[in-house]
Amino acid sequence: MKNMMMALALGAAVLPAAAAAASAQVAPMVTGTRLEISATGEATRVPDLAIISAGVSTRQSTASAAIQENATRMERVLAALKKAGIADRDVQTSSINLNPEYRYQDNQAPQLVGYTASNQVSIRFRDIRNSGKILDALVAEGANQINGPSLTIDKQDEALDEARAKAIANGQARAEFYARALGKRVVRLVSVSEGGGVSVLQSVPMVAGRSFAAADTKIVPGEQNLSVTLSMVFDVQ
Repeated sequence: MKNMMMALALGAAVLPAAAAAASAQVAPMVTGTRLEISATGEATRVPDLAIISAGVSTRQSTASAAIQENATRMERVLAALKKAGIADRDVQTSSINLNPEYRYQDNQAPQLVGYTASNQVSIRFRDIRNSGKILDALVAEGANQINGPSLTIDKQDEALDEARAKAIANGQARAEFYARALGKRVVRLVSVSEGGGVSVLQSVPMVAGRSFAAADTKIVPGEQNLSVTLSMVFDVQ
């Protein structure tokens, strides 16, 4: 009976050691050099979407008069957008404000002299070449605040995939370069992670006045770069 108890105790001691040895064998041994690369790929496109802020600012002696005049002129602006073929989904109110105006003089209390009302909408122009003509029409209908445009690409997936492919190629080429410089060779790609697509937006400020209605406004889209940055890890030996 005593011998049997000793055998069981020895068996229990051996089992944890065997389990630890088995788990140690699962972890792969790294015998080479691990190389971490940051690579960027770019794709160039002509912007096909312009985002512009347009609105009306009015000033009157009373708040109600300022709001009323503003609403009347803004209705004309919105009607001009609809007439130009701008879809309702591409027009969004961005701000409505009513602010008192004061006259300040030395050693006197501020004197209320009137109110300024403003109404701004954000407009997405999908036909950039004709957006300048539409802006001119808006000014003719009473818009006296125009800012923008922010030019961007409406559907970016194809361009971003092109940038991703270039980033992978750049990363692999850089890994091969470092491996040769070290007298080694690339064995495998261990991991790839994406830092996100970056679209470079260029904004050209525009301010409209009454004389703006007589101008022939043009928006030049130019080109835009979209970039993707990847973090890549290679094993070299």
